[in-house]
Amino acid sequence: MSAVYDLAHQYVERYAALDPIGATFEGLPGHDHELTDYSPAGAAERAEHDRATLRELDAAPIENDGDRVAADVLREDLERSIQFFEIDEHLRSLNVIASPVQGIRQVFDLMPTDEDHDWEVIAERMAVVPQALSAYQDALAEGASRGIVAAQRQAASAAQQADAWAGVGNDGDPAFFAALADRYDGGDTALARRLQQLATRATEGYASLGRFLVEEYLPNASERDAVGADRYWLWARAFLGLEIDPVETYEWGWAELRRVEEAMTSVAERIVPGESVAAVIDHLETDGSRSIEGVEAFRSWLQDLLDRTVADLDGTHFDIPDPVKRVEAMISPPGGAAAMYYTGPSEDFSRPGRTWYPTLGKTRFPLWREVSTCYHEGVPGHHLQIAQVRYLADTLSRYQRTLAGTSGHAEGWALYAERLMGELGYLDDPADELGMLNAHAFRAARVVIDIGLHLELQIPFSEEFHPGETWTPDLALPFMAEHMRFPEDFLRSELDRYLGWPGQAISYKVGERVWLGARDDARRRHGADFDLKRFHSHALDLGPMGLAQLERELERL
Repeated sequence: MSAVYDLAHQYVERYAALDPIGATFEGLPGHDHELTDYSPAGAAERAEHDRATLRELDAAPIENDGDRVAADVLREDLERSIQFFEIDEHLRSLNVIASPVQGIRQVFDLMPTDEDHDWEVIAERMAVVPQALSAYQDALAEGASRGIVAAQRQAASAAQQADAWAGVGNDGDPAFFAALADRYDGGDTALARRLQQLATRATEGYASLGRFLVEEYLPNASERDAVGADRYWLWARAFLGLEIDPVETYEWGWAELRRVEEAMTSVAERIVPGESVAAVIDHLETDGSRSIEGVEAFRSWLQDLLDRTVADLDGTHFDIPDPVKRVEAMISPPGGAAAMYYTGPSEDFSRPGRTWYPTLGKTRFPLWREVSTCYHEGVPGHHLQIAQVRYLADTLSRYQRTLAGTSGHAEGWALYAERLMGELGYLDDPADELGMLNAHAFRAARVVIDIGLHLELQIPFSEEFHPGETWTPDLALPFMAEHMRFPEDFLRSELDRYLGWPGQAISYKVGERVWLGARDDARRRHGADFDLKRFHSHALDLGPMGLAQLERELERL
């Protein structure tokens, strides 16, 4: 093992000890009974680990091309992490989708429950939930005392999530941890009692967090949702691994939205001739022959689609290793964000990759959107990209296989994968094609809204929608309803997500733009010798990285 790979391995080992929640999400063993210390002292310890590793990395010899790529990936991530710590972002880490509020709860979704031993581990972790939430509150309180705060919208929405998991106002539905403890059906009565007792304490911890956010944090939170140019571009660079021109990207987002919507009009005409896109979508939403009744029936449909797609693509368009062929469709517990998401497999593949679908209380599921969404989250999207990397233990560093990557690389690939499946003939049903195009319009509108809101830009005078006005959340919601075509409860959740996670929403279309550009460039350079399967194999085998590094590496192909 080279010095760079050895350092990367040691970094992952220490990372797992300092961030057990992150370790579980990434499938790193040994710390599933612990929770991350989100206190200011815990954040400082993680930052010092990053600084020490960066010093060692700068001194490590580069022995070959693999070392060069691995070192560049690790260095970029370490530098970004240190920068965020130095501007105290950990003291206002509060939003509706990717903060400790969600992480402390959601990590339990990934824990095995097959054996009594698994439940013992769950009990150990559940026992420290109140402590983890208290340490997190300490960080938020210190931030508030120094004027380093999240927005009121994020505090209020996160408080609602905490209340939901604590069973507050759930109309009789059990609290999350009580429901988890009730799932234990083994014969150890002492363990069963312990789980119930610990569930009560964990539930009280989330109820306490909800009260803290409403009574103590919310009065000090920022009234302004926009984070401003400086913070926005710091976050955008982190999510993309790429420097972009904000004005050009904002204008490109508008142009891309118009292009996709023109294509949607053309496809809608093939479904119900003479009707508008909105009318065709209404038809697809209500067409019983294109819907599934029942949550379990829908989950089973998703699983079947995942399995068929793996079987179809393996050996034709991709070579999929046996451990990667397993991916599970899951229904996510209530209370979280509204969007579907993916969690990767453990290092040893004992925990498979999983797609998670939040039902938002629905029991009927129109399918026209879901085919391309399944390709995005499963295969050839996130699952193929992430699980394939887990498999490459002989060629990639442990850091590359577990912790590396940017949203632009991952989400850009997944959105590219949706388009690719259309190119390969898997979206020949015009309803499924419309679903794919709608997903792309959705992501193009995100570029417009995310940049527009956080930088408080003007809507172009050339647009029919409120020309010349400055973006506000009140303007964003009707714009989203017009161009994204999702139910209002979903769109409200999405708006909160964009405002609390600046720069992430643009990573889908900007990332896809880079993937498409790299493919076009490779086609130009190789001409008749260009091989799409080889391009995909080489690109994915590089492992996750920032988009600028991806461009550089693919130019070498």
